[in-house]
Amino acid sequence: MFNIGDKIVYPMHGAGVIESIEEREILGERKRYYVMRMPLGDMKVMIPINNVDNIGIRDIIDKQEADRVFKLFESKSDNVQTSNWNKRYRENMSKIKSGNVFEVADVVKNLILRERNKGLSTGERKMLNSAKQILISELVLAKNMNPRDVEEQIDQRISN
Repeated sequence: MFNIGDKIVYPMHGAGVIESIEEREILGERKRYYVMRMPLGDMKVMIPINNVDNIGIRDIIDKQEADRVFKLFESKSDNVQTSNWNKRYRENMSKIKSGNVFEVADVVKNLILRERNKGLSTGERKMLNSAKQILISELVLAKNMNPRDVEEQIDQRISN
């Protein structure tokens, strides 16, 4: 169980801070929800408490793990992705859905490198933007940085 003020990650959506715990009736059913405020876009998300384990909600990473994520962008990419767009898309989507920050960072890194070298399809560009927002939202909270600085750090560290 999480508490008000906890920083958590909602896979496929990003990280945020639990602002309140509320009971609401939706479609005739009363449930308790975490109300999470996300640092990017000042958005609020309601997460059903009884579904937290199934969704994969977790605490955000600590500063040391955030440093490891930034380091990941400095290393040479040894992950050779398939040229089959559909297969590559499915593999990347699976990594994003996992909620693992290192998997999401890997997707961001590989798509940025692919964009620089070959360009991205519309679908992959959308995926890159989404994965970047998910990653940045967690790094913002873990390192107490602003989103623009986090994105600049990522871009500066990526080496071809």
